Amino acid sequence: MNTAKKVAFLGLGHMGAPMARHLLAQGHALTVWNRTPDKAEALVAAGAEVAATPAGAVRDAELVVTMLADPAALRAVSDPILSDSAALRPGVHWIDTSTVGPDAVRALAGRLPAGVTLTDAPVMGSVDRAATGQLWVLAGGDPLPGPVRELLNALGEVTVCGPVGSGAALKLVLINAVVGGVGLVAEALRLGQVLGLPQELVRAELARGPLAGAVARTYADASHFPVDLAAKDVALATGHAPLPILEAVHATLTARPDLADQDLSRIRP
Repeated sequence: MNTAKKVAFLGLGHMGAPMARHLLAQGHALTVWNRTPDKAEALVAAGAEVAATPAGAVRDAELVVTMLADPAALRAVSDPILSDSAALRPGVHWIDTSTVGPDAVRALAGRLPAGVTLTDAPVMGSVDRAATGQLWVLAGGDPLPGPVRELLNALGEVTVCGPVGSGAALKLVLINAVVGGVGLVAEALRLGQVLGLPQELVRAELARGPLAGAVARTYADASHFPVDLAAKDVALATGHAPLPILEAVHATLTARPDLADQDLSRIRP
């Protein structure tokens, strides 16, 4: 492809790995890094290069993509990059696709060296859509630099939300609506169970109303959004405003540590 770029991709978890593989399949030259190095092995076998450090990964990159778990992880990765004066060159575009909230995004933007841009581009969609380039990308940074727009288009459908931080902000709104909806469906199913109704009957009738999307996500079998990450996203939201319903959802998500690494759908009875 004539728009192929040198891309550094940092963070190869459940979402990062299929996103990186898709970009590699699109013809980009990929250098990858992950805190647990063995997660890079499949990508290396497919043609990516692996770096030993975050700073080493970005040294020759035109585009840097991060997909990390939370604000602390973003800080842990960005600190060694920003402390190495040779790591980021003027003209590099950093794209953060993590769900870390607008505060962490703006903090990172304020620390970048002159000539380096930041676009926050968190995504909606799970591992299945990541693998096929069908994510919903929420981009903060208007106008988007051309190379950034081209790469985001490869990941899925792009919504430009406004200035830096606005994509991260909208992601908190949308993902908390999803998590809250799944929590509500789970409680409705539990109530039906207590009242002696068959779960399939309750599920079918809920799916006929305004909660249809939440019902579908509650029973999704091709997604992987771990409960602990859902709880992190809810905590990010409740840190910005008093949200009593979501605070109750957070309590539900954290009450079952045995489900922490399981998909959000596991909270249903």
